[in-house]
Amino acid sequence: MKNQIKETFNNLAGAYEHSTDTQNLYNSEYERPAMFAQLPEDLSGKRILDAGCAAGWYTKQLMDRGAQVTAVDMSPEMAAATKRRVGDKAEVMCLDLADALPFEEGMFDYIVSSLTLHYIEDWDPTFKEFRRILKPGGELLFSVHHPFTDIKLSRDMEYFSTIDRGHMEKGRKSLRSPVF
Repeated sequence: MKNQIKETFNNLAGAYEHSTDTQNLYNSEYERPAMFAQLPEDLSGKRILDAGCAAGWYTKQLMDRGAQVTAVDMSPEMAAATKRRVGDKAEVMCLDLADALPFEEGMFDYIVSSLTLHYIEDWDPTFKEFRRILKPGGELLFSVHHPFTDIKLSRDMEYFSTIDRGHMEKGRKSLRSPVF
């Protein structure tokens, strides 16, 4: 599933870079205003991890508010799109948020993760890493898809199913993600 997600976002990088920011009403009128309402206008002197940066819209907006931003995405094409957007004004890395993160303990004032975490199967290791790299009193701000978004995109329309049909004949049950 992880490789499928990476490949999907590699293929979507151009669209995200050139149209998602202005043509997706969910992003422009709902999710982004709600997320930014939680952050101070002036982020001068603050270090922020943009966790799942996509094509760098948040990275640029956070920089415009004065933050020093490190942007990461598991898609090499999304990371490249972010680099094109912000140049060398932010550190941009291609890495998987499900793995150990290469950052020092207590490095960030904020971690901002917009519409990313629902692609990670097990949040425990990711949240442990986030806690480790946040400064004491630091904040994690994240958003995820509404379940209706995912069920609308799924082939079997069974978002809450916990039976992996491939194992039914063996009498085993396992959790699974929606199939897209």
